[in-house]
Amino acid sequence: MENLQKSRRIVATAALPYANGYVHIGHMIEYLQVDFWTRYMRLRGHECLYICADDTHGTPIMVNAMKQGITPEKLIENSYREHLADFTDFQIEFSHFSSTNSPTNQALCEEFYGRMKAKNHVSQKPVEQLYCNNDKMFLPDRFVKGGCPVCKSKDQYGDNCEVCGAAYSPEELIEPFCAVCAAKPVLKESNHIFFNLNNFKDYLQKWLPDHTSPEVTKKMMEWFGDDLRPWDISRDKPYFGFPIPGEDGKFFYVWVDAPMGYISSLKDWCTLNKKSFENYWNDPNTEIYHFIGKDIIYFHALFWPALLSAADYRTPTAVFPHGRLMVNGEKMSKSRGNFISARTYLKNLDSTYLRYYYATKINSGMDDYDLNFDDFVNRVNAELIGKITNLASRGFQMLGKSFDHKLTTLDSGGERVLKLITDKSEEIGTYFEAREFAKAMAEIRSLTEEANRYFDEKAPWKLIKENPTETQKILTSTVNIFRRLSILLKPVLPQYVAKVEALLGGKPLMWADLNTLITNSSIQTYQHLLGRIEPESVQKILDESKPPEGTIVPAKPVAAKSTTAAKTAAPTSGGPMEEIDMELFQKIDLRIAEIIEAKFVEGADKLLQLKVQVGDQTKQIFAGIRAAYDPEKLLGRKVLIVNNLKPRKMKFGMSEGMVLAAGDGGSDLFILSPDPGAIHGAKVK
Repeated sequence: MENLQKSRRIVATAALPYANGYVHIGHMIEYLQVDFWTRYMRLRGHECLYICADDTHGTPIMVNAMKQGITPEKLIENSYREHLADFTDFQIEFSHFSSTNSPTNQALCEEFYGRMKAKNHVSQKPVEQLYCNNDKMFLPDRFVKGGCPVCKSKDQYGDNCEVCGAAYSPEELIEPFCAVCAAKPVLKESNHIFFNLNNFKDYLQKWLPDHTSPEVTKKMMEWFGDDLRPWDISRDKPYFGFPIPGEDGKFFYVWVDAPMGYISSLKDWCTLNKKSFENYWNDPNTEIYHFIGKDIIYFHALFWPALLSAADYRTPTAVFPHGRLMVNGEKMSKSRGNFISARTYLKNLDSTYLRYYYATKINSGMDDYDLNFDDFVNRVNAELIGKITNLASRGFQMLGKSFDHKLTTLDSGGERVLKLITDKSEEIGTYFEAREFAKAMAEIRSLTEEANRYFDEKAPWKLIKENPTETQKILTSTVNIFRRLSILLKPVLPQYVAKVEALLGGKPLMWADLNTLITNSSIQTYQHLLGRIEPESVQKILDESKPPEGTIVPAKPVAAKSTTAAKTAAPTSGGPMEEIDMELFQKIDLRIAEIIEAKFVEGADKLLQLKVQVGDQTKQIFAGIRAAYDPEKLLGRKVLIVNNLKPRKMKFGMSEGMVLAAGDGGSDLFILSPDPGAIHGAKVK
């Protein structure tokens, strides 16, 4: 982990939420992971700012305001208030949350444009697009409707069909009409202003490998086979945005002033806190990270660094893209009833639950995440409530009831568990910094299981009758164990841990407190931390998100399968499989194996190459667990394998078995292991 002991200055940003709609639980994947990350950095003693703002410009804002009979300024004011309330109730701690419709942002846009123009990075050319003579405006894609040119469904938007999923341009619609007034649009020509992106082709090819992941760099390099096309940065009036200096009736396209909101919001924070802006954005010692969705990589990895370079501003240290949220295995959609607003969720459940669940799923890659509500309820209730919270409830309450809340010293068993937690803390910290939150949470779960095992083996509720002194030591150890676990959980569960801090006397816990103890003192009376999720609450969320009756549900794309593939396709996660009899089951040779060698497979994104000992046999197995486990952490671990699986020849070598694991895949995988005492080669019955 890079230089975590030295204090660092860090600025992290999340993509700006659009002011034309509400924040939904898909958005929260991004805002929460930045919150986890920045809270962890501050917990380590670093100066780490979390900067964001509402994205407030564009035709959709203007048209929506017209429909509501209010000004665009009033619409974005309402949106700002609602967005900030949602973020606050999801325990997201911004250093500053601003708006792109600010004097600071306008001045910045004009400064950038002046520098781009002075260096001949802008040009003009005519553009032909659909125009509504009735509303006197050019129509963006989403403000043209008509028949789908593919499936002929009526009343579809100008960019894609919600029935068959086809993508097209507005001009291809059957009998297009203006989505605002229903008039038939015409094609009209207008001069537009373009940013000459190709001027930065060589610069971007050098910039990308140093500031994005290999996966992103490879994807972006697909753009460089030909010249980079000029980027249209202007829109015609009427348009809600900033006017372009020196141009009549022209406004900056929303994607010009939106990313500048990162800088203008930071400038506003500096002004409010009497800090020098130059010491934050343009200081090479400041680290700047953009967290974004994978759907806007192009803007942040091509257009944005080019704009910054053109205006003599430094570029970000790195861009961190992530995947989208799926709900119960499907893409979020209002018509499917799985498009759930943050406020609908908050009306029915504590945000702590979703923070915990997302943390168990999020990693540094760009794979999509699935919010499976059955898994959500089961995992939160089993882990956060049944293991983590239950440990505190049992230990704190017994100490209060039997020993008047007084702590004494530790027992040897407790010292062992505490050392284990401290020894694991740097590894967990490494995962937090690397945005491998799922791996961090897996390690914390493992430590919690060890803590519960310790408590159950000591059985203080039995021991108290014959040895109250030793019992008090066990409970003192349990309180200290839970205190250390709380420190590890604090980036993810801030309000939950604040309650723990209150029980311990009110002092905020820091990462450095992993090396300290509380003994021979008193704690406060135990207060309820968190209860179980009731399935009825989840059902209310789903019911409140249902589409109106008569809504057309988009068709699901179905991949073609051969007859054989259809018969052997795996069921969806959690679904029942076809029953088998005992005779068939007994043909499966399940064995305990010990991993004696583990390494990455070059050229394979998902595989680890394992060598396992099974009795007197040594076998090679290629397992798709790379996203969930580091190979060096697997050495010596006992696992369950299918021992008589027919060997499979792969391009990397022969795989001679299968390691058993549970989970949805990717980083959400958990190897099955036997209890201590099992020996390799033993048959699983």
